[in-house]
Amino acid sequence: MTAGARRHILESKRAMESILTDEEYELSGQQALKDHVLERARFALRKWGPNIDYEKTLLLLKDRDVVRYETELAFDGAPLHPGEFGYAEPLGEDPEQGFRLCLHPCFENRPQDLPLLILYHIVRINYGDIATDEEAELFGSTLLELDPEAYYESLCRLADSMPGAPG
Repeated sequence: MTAGARRHILESKRAMESILTDEEYELSGQQALKDHVLERARFALRKWGPNIDYEKTLLLLKDRDVVRYETELAFDGAPLHPGEFGYAEPLGEDPEQGFRLCLHPCFENRPQDLPLLILYHIVRINYGDIATDEEAELFGSTLLELDPEAYYESLCRLADSMPGAPG
């Protein structure tokens, strides 16, 4: 075998080893999304934190460096499914048309709880359906400087406190 042929075989082998399987490609994309969500949450924390309360959360909703699309807050249970504490309702086909973040009306007079609920939905507003609950919890817990498990448990406690919640 000639040196050129050996080199060609080695280059082909290296190329084949560098090709990602569909599963590896998907995992790589998921990790890239998580990394970006974490970077944006840390950016928002540097800009708006620490101690992000309801007033800061309302300001943060208007910050296009943090929340990509215009978002209005409403305490409206009509678009919510049973047991759902909130929903980022698109105002049109194009995300550029904005969102209406509907929270269950039982939370309207609970400003201490609203940052947990609002921040959870920012990831879906920013990234759409590719974002999962895991990224939403990562974003919210990072901004509120909570352990992700503690943040999740707080969300569960709030959901369980809604009228008609199973339990």
